[in-house]
Amino acid sequence: MIKLCTVILEYQNSKMTLETIESLKQAALPNNVKQTIVVVDNSPVPDGSLKQALKKYRNIKLITTLQNTGFAAGNNRGIKYGLRHKADYFLLMNNDVLVDRLFLKYLLAAKADLAVPKIYFARGYEYHQDRYKPRERGRVIWYAGGKFDWNEVIGRHGGVDEVDRGQFEQTKTVDFANFCCVLIKKKVFDKIGLLDPAYFLYWEDADFSHRVQLAGFKQVFVPQSRIWHKSSGSSGSGSKLHDYYLTRNRLMFGFKYARARTKFALLRQSLRQIISGRPGERKGVIDFYLRRLGKGSLI
Repeated sequence: MIKLCTVILEYQNSKMTLETIESLKQAALPNNVKQTIVVVDNSPVPDGSLKQALKKYRNIKLITTLQNTGFAAGNNRGIKYGLRHKADYFLLMNNDVLVDRLFLKYLLAAKADLAVPKIYFARGYEYHQDRYKPRERGRVIWYAGGKFDWNEVIGRHGGVDEVDRGQFEQTKTVDFANFCCVLIKKKVFDKIGLLDPAYFLYWEDADFSHRVQLAGFKQVFVPQSRIWHKSSGSSGSGSKLHDYYLTRNRLMFGFKYARARTKFALLRQSLRQIISGRPGERKGVIDFYLRRLGKGSLI
């Protein structure tokens, strides 16, 4: 029997979290897999209705943190629960996704150390909604594999904004896995540890994926496994919070792993952002150099 620990991080949106759980519960579970769902409520003031609603499901554990510990630390709480209970696999999922019925079957069948599905924009959450015909909604790609550009220090989603016409049906290794949804073997955590809480929000998946590569593990994109993402459902793309953590954490990642020439380019770019960047970007740069990591000083 394979023990699967599924971790879903909740933050002040119990309605969306319950929609994700309901979608997950409709997914087919292989006969040799026993799944425990761990909901980590990262809300400073938990919604009592979530606890009540979860009572109708079997094999769900609710952990309340009573504070916003961030994406990495919140997921780590769920992972630690699974490790204590001898889980073989860990499925980390955003609380703003809907899944195909067979998505888990395909992820497990890949037998990779780390596996990620094809991720679509949920219908109505596309970045450029006026580009698509009604019948194309729900087939617009958000992630079809990830490649890392070390010159720019940025991870690029394969196929983003493209309508899926079968052009990304090849299982392949990836530079980075987007942690909107990812299946990870226990042995990966045993060797490289958990997510780095210094990032708090964003870039923790790039950091983890890079450590996966350095450790020699195999991480793959599995296109037959499909989910739908309500993109930026929690933070809002382009918001001050979004700018702050993306800017600060990109500097953290780059100065940790990039080569010297790239670090010098990051330094020059960050100085320009202090002068002419948006408010969240300026604050993110300043906090990086002052080593205000984790939650930082924005919230």
